[in-house]
Amino acid sequence: MDWIIDLFTKTDSIAHIAFLYAVVIAVGVYLGKLKIGGIALGVTFVLFAGIAAGHFGLTAPLPILTFVQDFGLILFVFMIGMQVGPGFFESFREGGVKLNLMACSMILLNIIVMFACYYIFFDTTDPTSLPMLVGTLYGAVTNTPGLGAANEALAAMFPNGAPDIANGYACAYPLGVVGIIGATILIRYICKVKLNKEEEDLDSKENANTSAKPYLMHLLVSNSYLSGHTILEIHEFMKRDFVFSRILRNNELILPKSSTVLEQGDKVYCVCAEADAEAIIAFVGPKIEVEEFKMQEATKQMISKRILVTKPEINGKTLAKMHFSSVYGVNVTRVTRQGMDLFASSNLALQVGDRIMVVGDETSVNRVASLVGNAIKRLDHPNIATIFIGIMIGIIFGSIPFAIPNIPVPLKLGIAGGPLIIAILIGRFGYKVHLVTYTTTSANLMLREVGLVLFLSSVGIKAGANFVNTVIAGDGILYVLCGFLITVIPILIVGTIARMKFKFNYFTIMGMIAGSYTDPPALAYANSSCSKEAPAVGYSTVYPLTMFLRIFTAQLIILFFCG
Repeated sequence: MDWIIDLFTKTDSIAHIAFLYAVVIAVGVYLGKLKIGGIALGVTFVLFAGIAAGHFGLTAPLPILTFVQDFGLILFVFMIGMQVGPGFFESFREGGVKLNLMACSMILLNIIVMFACYYIFFDTTDPTSLPMLVGTLYGAVTNTPGLGAANEALAAMFPNGAPDIANGYACAYPLGVVGIIGATILIRYICKVKLNKEEEDLDSKENANTSAKPYLMHLLVSNSYLSGHTILEIHEFMKRDFVFSRILRNNELILPKSSTVLEQGDKVYCVCAEADAEAIIAFVGPKIEVEEFKMQEATKQMISKRILVTKPEINGKTLAKMHFSSVYGVNVTRVTRQGMDLFASSNLALQVGDRIMVVGDETSVNRVASLVGNAIKRLDHPNIATIFIGIMIGIIFGSIPFAIPNIPVPLKLGIAGGPLIIAILIGRFGYKVHLVTYTTTSANLMLREVGLVLFLSSVGIKAGANFVNTVIAGDGILYVLCGFLITVIPILIVGTIARMKFKFNYFTIMGMIAGSYTDPPALAYANSSCSKEAPAVGYSTVYPLTMFLRIFTAQLIILFFCG
């Protein structure tokens, strides 16, 4: 039986360390699925499982715990950056600017409320009070990467032993999850929101906002001006994007190119942005029935086929540079990317993972399929080199010191900020340096979750020994109260302003709040309340910038105020 005792007590053995992490992670994940009042803490419960293990003396050597914690954090934030990178800069367009400004206001208010609690409730001469409140702040806003960034900055500030702020995080986190959802519901009653009316407003806006959707129609060329002009000339004259994918002339089916000359009486199959459809109909001619096209397509063996872009060498090439029409005799009418249909404009850059709709004769379409890959198995194979090249560059970038006057140590982005920024840049611009950044959603989520549970379990195990003393004998109840105030006050202020002043849809506000607090349970609640995608759009609009600022401000607070 000695081997069983060794497995639990021999803390420096590989078997004990692996067994400890396996138990903590498995127990934490399963307990995190339990719902209380319809709310579950999710994978973050791994932190509390780690605290329990540490409290009962189940631990591992500190250097190993620290390495696993830091590596998990790097993997977690890098995969987040890869996920949000493609949409990071686009999130600042149009209404996204206001949403991001409100999210930034919420971050600033979180910090202001934290400092107010610090000066009102705590002994400002105690050097551990403010760091512990920083941990409480990141528990209150349910932001684990921020906790990691603050821990790293503290390690630089206190090389002989930093305060264990994970206890403050653990005190504030559960009520933070509940407080976010509760405050969101309270805004609904403060602003007298009627959910049915909000859904109706979303429907009307959805019908009005059609500019990005591909629109397919068959037209009869009745404008005599078009006769004798090429499709390229018509493009330049109209200043609108459209594709004539097929022309029926005298019962003969033609696959047009930019140099094809139109004739009056031609029947064309047109794909354009939905917002441009009426203008194109008015200029070209009326809609017609599709049956004639189908008959001719059957005799000429014309097909429409969705083709998957899987070859790395296609990554980043625009449709114009691919010369699909002039060289391969086919037309690309639309592109599907991450579940969204995009109009196939000539300057649209293809990315690995895109699905392109190709129209042409069967032989030509199959030739294009070979050109771009169309191999699903290739996508299933992870581009692991890109991930570790990015992590390598991110660590180097995060290690660059920036000297700031009156700060005792140079500012560094660290292992949280550096990889996050590089991942965002690679996710958005990696194709320009021939880096294939495509990762399946499931692969990204798996790597993210692995990194997160390694980080949380390590933090929990390290904090467990002193957790009970902190909560019962120390200021634990005060941390819970401060965390609740940090959570709720900014939501009530910013959420009410977003509704009353800027007139944002309530469901969009719900998503914006969930994204500002990087809180998936709050997003899940918002999605369950709405049949539309407004909460997810609000969440994804502010999430990239919020995640970056949460991590960056964590280090700034520690370096500027905890020295």
